[in-house]
Amino acid sequence: MKIFTRKVKLWLFGILGLITSLGISFIAGTWNPNSIVINNLQSSAKETMKIEWIELGLKKPSIEYSNNKEFVLAVNRCIQWHNFSLDESQRIPREIIIAMAVLESGYGKSRFALEGNNLFGIRTWDQNTPQLKPKGNPDVVWGVKAYQTKCDSVIDMIYTVNTHHAYEGYRVEREHQGYQLNVNSLIDELHKWSTNEDYVYLVKQKVTDITKILQEQ
Repeated sequence: MKIFTRKVKLWLFGILGLITSLGISFIAGTWNPNSIVINNLQSSAKETMKIEWIELGLKKPSIEYSNNKEFVLAVNRCIQWHNFSLDESQRIPREIIIAMAVLESGYGKSRFALEGNNLFGIRTWDQNTPQLKPKGNPDVVWGVKAYQTKCDSVIDMIYTVNTHHAYEGYRVEREHQGYQLNVNSLIDELHKWSTNEDYVYLVKQKVTDITKILQEQ
C-alpha cells in the first residue's frame, strides 16, 4: 500500500511538474517570443501581402516625367514598389537613390537614360549584356547597361550596392546604424560610385533638394 501511495505521489508530482513547465513556456513565449517563430510569421505575412498585391494588379511602376519634380517623384514610386519585396535591412534611403539618379542622368535627360533606360551610369564588361557604348569611344571593352525600363535600372542599382564588394563599407555602416540611419555617413561610403572627387559632396547637396520635394507630397 505504501509503495502504491508513493507511486501515486510521484505520478502526481510528475504531472504537476509538466503543467508548471508548460505554463512557464507559455508565459515566456508570450512575453519573450522565439525569434525564429517571429521571423517565420513575418515572412509568411509578407508573402501573403505580395500575393494580394499581384491579385490587385499592382505592377512595377513606369518612370515617366516631363520636368525635374516629376522625375524625382517617379523614381520614388519605383523605389517604394521595389522596397516591398526587400527586407528592411537591404533598403537604401530613397533620397540617396534619387540624388544619384539625378546626378548620373541629369534628371533623366542623358543619352544613357533616354536610349538605355540607365539612370545611374551602371557599366558592364559582359559583351552578352545589352549595352550602349560612349559616342566618343565606341571601341572600349565595357559599355553602359541598357535596361528594358528605367525602374529596372533602379532595382539594379540597389542590388549593386547590396552585393558588390566596392560597397561593403556601406553595408557595414548601415548595419552598424540600425534603424537610426545617418544619411550623410552612408553617402560617404558610396564614394567609389564615381571617379569625381566631389561626388559625395554633390550627392549630399542633391539629397537636401530632393528631401524638400518628397516632404511636400
